[in-house]
Amino acid sequence: MGRLVILGGGESGVGTALLGKEKGYDVFVSDKGIIKETYKQVLIHNEIEWEDEKHSEDKILIADIIMKSPGIPDEAPLVKQIHGKGILVVSEIEFASKFTNATIVGITGSNGKTTTASLAYHIIKQELNVGLAGNIGDSFAKQVLEKDFENYVLEISSFQLDDIVNFKPHIAVITNITPDHLDRYDYQFEKYIASKFRIAMNQTKEDYLIYDADDKVIENHLKNNPVQSTLLPFSLTKNIENGACLEDNKIKIAINNNQIIMPTTNLTLEGKHNIKNAMAASTVSHLLRIRKQTIRESLENFQGVEHRLEQVLKINKVQYINDSKATNVNATYYALESMDSPTVWIVGGEDKGNDYEELFPFVNEKVKAIICLGVDNEKLMRTFEGMVDIIVETQFMSEAVKIAYKITEAGDSVLLSPACASFDLFQNYEDRGRQFKNAVRNL
Repeated sequence: MGRLVILGGGESGVGTALLGKEKGYDVFVSDKGIIKETYKQVLIHNEIEWEDEKHSEDKILIADIIMKSPGIPDEAPLVKQIHGKGILVVSEIEFASKFTNATIVGITGSNGKTTTASLAYHIIKQELNVGLAGNIGDSFAKQVLEKDFENYVLEISSFQLDDIVNFKPHIAVITNITPDHLDRYDYQFEKYIASKFRIAMNQTKEDYLIYDADDKVIENHLKNNPVQSTLLPFSLTKNIENGACLEDNKIKIAINNNQIIMPTTNLTLEGKHNIKNAMAASTVSHLLRIRKQTIRESLENFQGVEHRLEQVLKINKVQYINDSKATNVNATYYALESMDSPTVWIVGGEDKGNDYEELFPFVNEKVKAIICLGVDNEKLMRTFEGMVDIIVETQFMSEAVKIAYKITEAGDSVLLSPACASFDLFQNYEDRGRQFKNAVRNL
């Protein structure tokens, strides 16, 4: 089969290594950082050659195919060398999809993809044999090797889509597109948009693209760059013949005259953006012929995603909410939009070239105090100091929560919705969210 080199010894890297070895590749795993002990043991146990804290070019540049972790940018000198040699670089989803005949649902978007993927999986698993992978849970490659489900729901980032060649989901979903990760796309929004649309690149008219028709960025891109797929839009404002829309506060989904109508009143998830997530997940389920009753019941008992508007505790009639997964401005927009009480907002981290202007109306209307939690808070302080009475900064989650506790009164909310990446002070957004929850529980 040839030599498969894997850059990055995390979940997707180790999963790909196992699948590659099983399929007869000569496998080598290389990580510039330290490979976690649990992953090291898996590699050793399976007799797969690996290295960490370095990249040995003599072992890497002789590859026939390279799977690189989505975290490694194309600008990295090693990646430039690889491309210069003409070696094929693929993402995990590209590699693993070659070895399964399963029906694939691929979900991407700047926000809402985790909730939509988790919700679609929650509905589909009631009736079909299905796996959930991509950015969630066990790697896709590992599941293809060990479980080989008949269906997969994959949450897919733009970085993973950048390295696909033949990958083709039967059902693709684009939840929305707002500026994010622009530091990886030369600060050109167009490049990021094109990257998201790669999810439909290999689709034919037998395949489906489900997307938000209220999103002007998506609508414009489709107008100027038509796709082959059968389009199934969803919207809160328009009347949609084929796809999903709202009628008298009910979700209506129609595909070739086959209709489902569901009340929005019983959805467990709150907020307008979650009606859209429910529309997308239900449209996917409807295409896979899940019974209407199952779809309705599943939407009513879905518990939500950790670190996404997760209600932690109520202390002295103050609700603490963990939205650590809000790593961009648009995600925080949805969070602030859904708040209906005076809010102490904890914000900050590694800024990705953020423009906070769309948040101004909500900050003026709902936010009583801002706590900036980051290594460098200057931009936040400068942007918001005129809008709220109290704005403070800290580098510690425990301190942020204590300050919030002091300045809230009964009926308020404390919202962690950072609008930034977490890498300045935390390992990742999960670590940030867990530290917040622990600090709240310690109050």
